[in-house]
Amino acid sequence: MNGRLTSAQPYALGLFRMVVGLLFACHGAASLLGLFGGKDGNGGTVAAGAWPNWYAAVIELAGGTLVLLGLATRAAAFIASGAMAYAYFKVHQPQALWPIENHGEGAAMYCWAMFLLVFTGSGAFGLDRLLARRASAREGRPAEQTPVAA
Repeated sequence: MNGRLTSAQPYALGLFRMVVGLLFACHGAASLLGLFGGKDGNGGTVAAGAWPNWYAAVIELAGGTLVLLGLATRAAAFIASGAMAYAYFKVHQPQALWPIENHGEGAAMYCWAMFLLVFTGSGAFGLDRLLARRASAREGRPAEQTPVAA
């Protein structure tokens, strides 16, 4: 059974990446575009250039979209993880120590999920992998095989 689960790991990681990226992008779309009820539940948006909300929303929308597509996954996830660490420590943590008390569970989970993707990459179904295969085929060399786990 362990072998079957290990062989499915890149696909599970690819699905994980797509779900996390989609949900993260939805936060940015709500804040920037007023979708899904907007920032305030009434279709409101954050003011352009407002620190840090507008910048966080841009990172959420752009970073989440890149992670969803599996394009520049590691870089996008690194920036997104840092933005969520900032959000947790500057917005949530001063209110209380534990995420359950300060309503910072979302920021903490996104921070760690994105941090994981920095190290694992896009997994299956990502444009990163597709572009690497095409480049390898053009150059006439075998595609690099990078295992997700040891």
